[in-house]
Amino acid sequence: MSKAVSPKKQPQRGVGLDIPERPIAIVITGPTGVGKTDLSIEVAKMVGGEIISADSMQVYRGMDIGTAKATASERAGIPHYMLDIRPASSSFDVSDFFYEAKRAFELIVAKNRVPVIVGGTGFYLQALIHGPPLGPPSDAQVRADIEKEIERFGIEALYDRLTKLDPDYAKRITARDKRKVARALEIMAISHKKVSAFDPRRYSDGLNAHFCPWFLCCEREALYRRIEERCDEMLERGLLAEIDRLENEGLCRNTTASQAIGYKQGLDYLHSEQTPEDYAAFVQAFKLASRRYAKKQFTWFRRHPEFRWLDVDKYTKSQAAQIIYRDFESAVSQ
Repeated sequence: MSKAVSPKKQPQRGVGLDIPERPIAIVITGPTGVGKTDLSIEVAKMVGGEIISADSMQVYRGMDIGTAKATASERAGIPHYMLDIRPASSSFDVSDFFYEAKRAFELIVAKNRVPVIVGGTGFYLQALIHGPPLGPPSDAQVRADIEKEIERFGIEALYDRLTKLDPDYAKRITARDKRKVARALEIMAISHKKVSAFDPRRYSDGLNAHFCPWFLCCEREALYRRIEERCDEMLERGLLAEIDRLENEGLCRNTTASQAIGYKQGLDYLHSEQTPEDYAAFVQAFKLASRRYAKKQFTWFRRHPEFRWLDVDKYTKSQAAQIIYRDFESAVSQ
């Protein structure tokens, strides 16, 4: 990586550069705890940008502490999209994300601002760049009806239904994967086609944009220390109280959100006798799950060479932002 240098010019916020017909979108991703939020805000200020969150859990209202959602003051006046758009009891998948984020993207571009897409959910970023898996968009009423049936009859009964309707697809998943079972039944209810009729190797079109994608990284042990410190900070800020409140609001009806890191372990603890030993086991499980997730993120993004890696420990935040800015500026001038 070349040494960061000052950009030739920086647009004032609200003005932006002359964006070509195919708009440019900056993508900032990386493992949990690496510092995506702070850097994205710095970059957004430099390019006249607005931020689209690509975090699968930050879409849920009330899941604030455990998802490290930026507070209003931390957002520094930069508009953010895809935050707090669903109750924690409601389902949300990659197709939902794509169409919601596409609307946000088009709104930002219409204002002659620059979309800055930020988050660590690789599957969501893949959907924006390459397109979501083929299949109809989610229908809230159909999905709600399916979830009611799961709650009433159990996931095994609905998996049996899936096996009869589309045995080829049912063989690819198990009854334990409630999200995929529900999505499969939803696709068939909307499209009147088997899920196996949609080629899993093909995708719909992604956003009509030129992407500048960056993966933030640092030395693994240093990252793990940051992750553990952040877990402790979340607990000090009241993560368990947040989980308790969300459970009362129906968190456990959402089989995806209730399995999120921190929330799953917190629910297990809240349902235990809550002895000091239970608390110590909870904290250990929370930190271990967070480290394992970071490792999976490294593995996932290594398989996607379109992302350039930026070691944030080698640069100040300002220098790292300048590197991303110059890449953006180069794309504008092409």
